[in-house]
Amino acid sequence: MKNILYIALLAGGMLFINESKAQVNVSINIGTQPLWGPVGYEYARFYYLPEIDVYYNVATRKYVYWQGKKWVTKSKLPARYRHVNLFRTYKVVINDADPWRYHVRHRDAYARYAHVRNQVVIRDVHHHHKPHKPTPKPKHKHDRRDRRR
Repeated sequence: MKNILYIALLAGGMLFINESKAQVNVSINIGTQPLWGPVGYEYARFYYLPEIDVYYNVATRKYVYWQGKKWVTKSKLPARYRHVNLFRTYKVVINDADPWRYHVRHRDAYARYAHVRNQVVIRDVHHHHKPHKPTPKPKHKHDRRDRRR
């Protein structure tokens, strides 16, 4: 009887573990963010660039901007933005599905950052690189330092 109870508890525990695994969804896109992206975000869906009033979709690597009478999605910025240095211009992380729906709100809230140039970008962070450590000298069999306790 105890064996049946243990098997039932074990099966129920396995079911619970599988359910909890299915419910965990962690979104991290550090590796897909461009080197000119701002530091400090494990996940970014869009960047809003207030200097040029453009959105950048991190997942698709495409820009979304107003052209004519509609929002367009392109893999490159138009020539009118060729002066923009993406490493220096300020980026605002926005994790909405369609941020251009709130464009007026974003433009008004972040216009003051249009000429800010001190945002640290992923390329410039040094702690991502492992520092060079000198190779230790090999220990000899008769080295007294090896015998210390």
